[in-house]
Amino acid sequence: MSDLVKQSAHDHEGHNHSISADADCRYLWLALITLGAFMIAEVVMSFMTGSLALLSDAGHMLSDVGAIALALWTIRLVARPPKGALTWGLRRVEIISAAVNGITLLVVAGIIAVEAIRRLFEPPEVDGGPVLIVAAVGVAVNIVVAWLVARANRSSLNVEGAYQHILTDLYSFIGTMIAALIIMFTGWVMADVIASLLVCGLMVYAAWNLLRDAGRVLLEAAPKGIDLEEITEHILELPHVQRVHDLHVWSVSTDLPALSAHVVVDDECFKDGHIPQLLDQVQDCVAGHFDIEHSTFQFEPLKHGAHEYHTHP
Repeated sequence: MSDLVKQSAHDHEGHNHSISADADCRYLWLALITLGAFMIAEVVMSFMTGSLALLSDAGHMLSDVGAIALALWTIRLVARPPKGALTWGLRRVEIISAAVNGITLLVVAGIIAVEAIRRLFEPPEVDGGPVLIVAAVGVAVNIVVAWLVARANRSSLNVEGAYQHILTDLYSFIGTMIAALIIMFTGWVMADVIASLLVCGLMVYAAWNLLRDAGRVLLEAAPKGIDLEEITEHILELPHVQRVHDLHVWSVSTDLPALSAHVVVDDECFKDGHIPQLLDQVQDCVAGHFDIEHSTFQFEPLKHGAHEYHTHP
């Protein structure tokens, strides 16, 4: 192994980045079956009552079912071991799944918003009684489903994406209940349309959060809470370290941060065999202070700077 470069790829015993796939799948399957059954009943009731809010709930619930199904499939893909050119396996699929969930929320919100705006000019007749009953059942169902999904590993953006779908659906049903009560007591059917538009707003907000977090990973930005200047300061405090440059921190997936850096050290370190000890110290530093256990360091003598190309601060 080179004296200059050594990687701490997977040599930390007991360290395991994998999510609890069996537990997550069990909770997600229960949530999927519960939502699927209620979604079918809700579609039927929306056509019987003429409620757009109820139909928007059903449309959102369809996206919930798809989100959970996607989360289940993603968990299976992520669990596959690295192979060939896929040196990290399929861990990044988790982030793609979250992005798909965010885009789906935006699409559903757009469809509902268009129909809601049309109904502002052509208000339909809405039977508030059945809408109230279905919405009340929907609140109960979504509370159960939200609890089930929350029991899974929500630190994964994949599971968080499904959870956000369900949470906004719960708010949607609450809005539908309020709209139904207003219609029953006042006859003001526009409450149904306004409830739908409010639900759209919640969908857009949830979608923005998912796409923002997924985008950070896909653009290989430093994970939240990681300060590159602070990492540099910690490394510079170690003996024999003169300078740190080309420091990069990114996330392969939500639970797998990685780091690489060039570390300039005293020339004597390459003569007295001190590099292995220094490598241990640097790795322990970033793992202990910043919880980054996948790190690669290139150690350089002072004179090596003349041979660096396109250095990064």
